[in-house]
Amino acid sequence: MSDMSIIEKPAASAPEPVASIYELIRDDIISGRLAANEKLRVADLAERHGTSTNPVREALHQLRGEGFVLMTPNRGARVRPMGEDFIRDIYEIEVLIEPMLTRWFVRIATDAEIVRVEELCRRMEELNYADPALHGDLDTLFHHTMYDRHYNRHAVDLWWKHREILKAMSRRYPTSMARRVAVLKEHRDLLDAIKAHDEDGAAAIIAMHVEGSGRHIVGQMAAVKRR
Repeated sequence: MSDMSIIEKPAASAPEPVASIYELIRDDIISGRLAANEKLRVADLAERHGTSTNPVREALHQLRGEGFVLMTPNRGARVRPMGEDFIRDIYEIEVLIEPMLTRWFVRIATDAEIVRVEELCRRMEELNYADPALHGDLDTLFHHTMYDRHYNRHAVDLWWKHREILKAMSRRYPTSMARRVAVLKEHRDLLDAIKAHDEDGAAAIIAMHVEGSGRHIVGQMAAVKRR
Protein backbone atom coordinates (compact mmCIF):
# COMPACT_ATOMS: atom_id res chain seq x y z
CA MET A 1 0.00 0.00 0.00
CA SER A 2 1.40 3.44 -0.93
CA ASP A 3 1.86 6.33 1.48
CA MET A 4 -1.02 8.28 0.03
CA SER A 5 -3.52 5.43 -0.12
CA ILE A 6 -4.59 5.79 3.51
CA ILE A 7 -5.21 9.52 3.58
CA GLU A 8 -8.50 9.36 1.71
CA LYS A 9 -11.36 8.04 3.79
CA PRO A 10 -14.31 7.05 1.61
CA ALA A 11 -16.79 4.52 2.89
CA ALA A 12 -15.37 1.04 2.45
CA SER A 13 -18.53 -0.19 0.70
CA ALA A 14 -18.93 2.80 -1.64
CA PRO A 15 -18.66 2.00 -5.36
CA GLU A 16 -16.17 3.93 -7.44
CA PRO A 17 -18.74 6.27 -9.12
CA VAL A 18 -19.85 7.56 -5.69
CA ALA A 19 -16.27 8.41 -4.75
CA SER A 20 -15.81 10.27 -8.05
CA ILE A 21 -19.00 12.32 -7.66
CA TYR A 22 -18.14 12.99 -4.02
CA GLU A 23 -14.76 14.39 -5.04
CA LEU A 24 -16.25 16.52 -7.80
CA ILE A 25 -18.89 18.08 -5.56
CA ARG A 26 -16.41 18.60 -2.73
CA ASP A 27 -14.02 20.34 -5.13
CA ASP A 28 -16.89 22.58 -6.31
CA ILE A 29 -17.55 23.55 -2.69
CA ILE A 30 -13.88 24.09 -1.83
CA SER A 31 -13.26 26.20 -4.94
CA GLY A 32 -16.36 28.32 -4.38
CA ARG A 33 -18.04 27.20 -7.61
CA LEU A 34 -20.85 26.14 -5.28
CA ALA A 35 -21.35 29.17 -3.06
CA ALA A 36 -22.10 29.29 0.67
CA ASN A 37 -25.76 28.48 1.38
CA GLU A 38 -26.35 27.47 -2.24
CA LYS A 39 -29.10 24.88 -2.50
CA LEU A 40 -27.84 21.51 -3.69
CA ARG A 41 -30.48 19.96 -5.93
CA VAL A 42 -29.83 16.29 -6.59
CA ALA A 43 -31.21 16.34 -10.13
CA ASP A 44 -29.17 19.43 -11.07
CA LEU A 45 -25.94 17.95 -9.68
CA ALA A 46 -26.58 14.65 -11.45
CA GLU A 47 -27.06 16.45 -14.77
CA ARG A 48 -24.04 18.67 -14.14
CA HIS A 49 -21.75 15.69 -13.56
CA GLY A 50 -23.36 13.29 -16.00
CA THR A 51 -24.52 10.67 -13.54
CA SER A 52 -27.68 9.28 -11.97
CA THR A 53 -29.25 10.66 -8.81
CA ASN A 54 -28.28 7.83 -6.43
CA PRO A 55 -24.51 8.53 -6.48
CA VAL A 56 -25.25 12.23 -5.88
CA ARG A 57 -27.44 11.44 -2.85
CA GLU A 58 -24.75 9.19 -1.37
CA ALA A 59 -22.08 11.81 -2.02
CA LEU A 60 -24.15 14.51 -0.31
CA HIS A 61 -24.62 12.31 2.75
CA GLN A 62 -20.85 11.74 2.92
CA LEU A 63 -20.21 15.47 2.57
CA ARG A 64 -22.75 16.13 5.30
CA GLY A 65 -20.83 13.78 7.58
CA GLU A 66 -17.61 15.66 6.84
CA GLY A 67 -19.19 19.05 7.52
CA PHE A 68 -19.26 20.46 3.98
CA VAL A 69 -23.04 20.17 3.52
CA LEU A 70 -26.04 20.99 5.71
CA MET A 71 -29.31 19.10 5.41
CA THR A 72 -32.59 20.48 6.76
CA PRO A 73 -35.90 18.56 6.82
CA ASN A 74 -38.22 19.68 4.02
CA ARG A 75 -35.57 22.08 2.70
CA GLY A 76 -32.94 19.71 1.34
CA ALA A 77 -29.19 20.16 1.22
CA ARG A 78 -27.16 23.34 0.97
CA VAL A 79 -23.50 24.33 1.10
CA ARG A 80 -22.31 25.03 4.63
CA PRO A 81 -21.00 28.58 5.01
CA MET A 82 -17.37 28.40 6.07
CA GLY A 83 -16.67 31.83 7.48
CA GLU A 84 -14.09 32.99 9.97
CA ASP A 85 -16.19 32.09 13.01
CA PHE A 86 -16.74 28.56 11.72
CA ILE A 87 -13.02 27.99 11.14
CA ARG A 88 -12.21 29.50 14.55
CA ASP A 89 -14.65 27.11 16.22
CA ILE A 90 -13.03 24.14 14.50
CA TYR A 91 -9.44 24.95 15.40
CA GLU A 92 -10.37 25.77 18.99
CA ILE A 93 -11.90 22.29 19.29
CA GLU A 94 -8.81 20.78 17.70
CA VAL A 95 -6.58 22.56 20.23
CA LEU A 96 -8.38 20.45 22.85
CA ILE A 97 -8.47 17.14 20.95
CA GLU A 98 -5.03 16.89 19.36
CA PRO A 99 -2.95 17.29 22.55
CA MET A 100 -4.89 14.36 24.04
CA LEU A 101 -4.24 12.22 20.96
CA THR A 102 -0.59 13.27 20.94
CA ARG A 103 0.01 12.45 24.60
CA TRP A 104 -1.26 8.93 24.05
CA PHE A 105 0.94 8.49 20.98
CA VAL A 106 4.06 9.57 22.88
CA ARG A 107 3.19 7.00 25.53
CA ILE A 108 2.69 4.03 23.20
CA ALA A 109 4.68 4.87 20.03
CA THR A 110 6.75 2.02 18.65
CA ASP A 111 10.24 2.49 17.24
CA ALA A 112 8.82 1.82 13.78
CA GLU A 113 6.17 4.53 14.19
CA ILE A 114 8.76 7.05 15.35
CA VAL A 115 10.92 6.22 12.34
CA ARG A 116 7.85 6.66 10.15
CA VAL A 117 7.01 10.08 11.60
CA GLU A 118 10.65 11.15 11.28
CA GLU A 119 10.73 10.11 7.63
CA LEU A 120 7.58 12.13 6.89
CA CYS A 121 9.06 15.12 8.70
CA ARG A 122 12.22 14.85 6.64
CA ARG A 123 10.26 14.63 3.39
CA MET A 124 8.29 17.77 4.23
CA GLU A 125 11.50 19.62 5.04
CA GLU A 126 13.11 18.54 1.76
CA LEU A 127 9.99 19.51 -0.19
CA ASN A 128 9.86 22.90 1.57
CA TYR A 129 6.39 23.70 0.14
CA ALA A 130 7.59 23.39 -3.47
CA ASP A 131 4.41 21.37 -4.05
CA PRO A 132 1.74 22.63 -1.60
CA ALA A 133 -0.67 19.79 -2.43
CA LEU A 134 1.98 17.14 -1.76
CA HIS A 135 2.96 18.94 1.44
CA GLY A 136 -0.67 18.78 2.54
CA ASP A 137 -0.78 15.03 1.87
CA LEU A 138 2.46 14.41 3.77
CA ASP A 139 1.26 16.59 6.64
CA THR A 140 -1.99 14.64 6.87
CA LEU A 141 -0.07 11.35 6.86
CA PHE A 142 2.28 12.68 9.57
CA HIS A 143 -0.64 13.33 11.93
CA HIS A 144 -2.55 10.25 10.80
CA THR A 145 0.40 8.07 11.82
CA MET A 146 0.25 9.57 15.30
CA TYR A 147 -3.50 9.33 15.84
CA ASP A 148 -4.65 6.27 13.92
CA ARG A 149 -4.22 3.72 16.76
CA HIS A 150 -5.90 5.81 19.45
CA TYR A 151 -8.65 3.93 21.29
CA ASN A 152 -11.10 6.86 21.19
CA ARG A 153 -12.44 6.46 17.68
CA HIS A 154 -14.95 9.30 18.13
CA ALA A 155 -12.09 11.69 18.81
CA VAL A 156 -10.10 10.40 15.83
CA ASP A 157 -13.12 10.65 13.52
CA LEU A 158 -13.79 14.23 14.68
CA TRP A 159 -10.13 15.08 14.09
CA TRP A 160 -10.38 13.67 10.56
CA LYS A 161 -13.57 15.59 9.81
CA HIS A 162 -12.06 18.86 11.02
CA ARG A 163 -8.77 18.12 9.31
CA GLU A 164 -10.48 17.74 5.95
CA ILE A 165 -12.29 21.06 6.37
CA LEU A 166 -9.16 22.96 7.43
CA LYS A 167 -7.13 21.35 4.66
CA ALA A 168 -9.79 22.30 2.13
CA MET A 169 -9.94 25.90 3.36
CA SER A 170 -6.15 26.25 3.37
CA ARG A 171 -6.17 25.46 -0.36
CA ARG A 172 -8.10 28.69 -0.98
CA TYR A 173 -5.48 30.92 0.60
CA PRO A 174 -1.69 31.16 0.25
CA THR A 175 0.50 30.08 3.15
CA SER A 176 2.79 32.94 4.19
CA MET A 177 6.53 32.40 4.26
CA ALA A 178 6.56 32.96 8.03
CA ARG A 179 3.89 30.29 8.54
CA ARG A 180 5.75 27.84 6.29
CA VAL A 181 8.90 28.24 8.37
CA ALA A 182 6.91 27.88 11.59
CA VAL A 183 5.14 24.70 10.41
CA LEU A 184 8.38 22.94 9.53
CA LYS A 185 9.97 23.97 12.83
CA GLU A 186 6.93 22.85 14.84
CA HIS A 187 6.98 19.44 13.15
CA ARG A 188 10.67 19.04 13.95
CA ASP A 189 10.18 20.19 17.56
CA LEU A 190 7.26 17.78 17.92
CA LEU A 191 9.37 14.93 16.60
CA ASP A 192 12.12 15.75 19.10
CA ALA A 193 9.60 15.71 21.96
CA ILE A 194 8.21 12.36 20.80
CA LYS A 195 11.69 10.83 20.62
CA ALA A 196 12.40 12.16 24.12
CA HIS A 197 9.10 10.63 25.40
CA ASP A 198 8.10 14.11 26.57
CA GLU A 199 4.28 13.97 26.72
CA ASP A 200 3.83 17.47 28.12
CA GLY A 201 6.22 19.02 25.64
CA ALA A 202 4.66 17.25 22.67
CA ALA A 203 1.14 18.23 23.78
CA ALA A 204 2.16 21.88 24.14
CA ILE A 205 3.80 21.91 20.71
CA ILE A 206 0.81 20.35 18.95
CA ALA A 207 -1.56 22.82 20.63
CA MET A 208 0.59 25.72 19.41
CA HIS A 209 0.83 24.12 15.96
CA VAL A 210 -2.94 23.69 15.56
CA GLU A 211 -3.74 27.15 16.87
CA GLY A 212 -1.11 28.75 14.66
CA SER A 213 -2.45 27.05 11.54
CA GLY A 214 -6.04 27.94 12.41
CA ARG A 215 -5.21 31.57 13.14
CA HIS A 216 -3.31 31.79 9.87
CA ILE A 217 -6.31 30.62 7.84
CA VAL A 218 -8.63 33.03 9.65
CA GLY A 219 -6.14 35.84 9.12
CA GLN A 220 -5.91 35.11 5.40
CA MET A 221 -9.70 35.03 5.15
CA ALA A 222 -9.94 38.41 6.87
CA ALA A 223 -7.27 39.86 4.59
CA VAL A 224 -9.19 38.80 1.49
CA LYS A 225 -12.36 40.45 2.84
CA ARG A 226 -10.51 43.74 3.37
CA ARG A 227 -9.36 43.95 -0.22
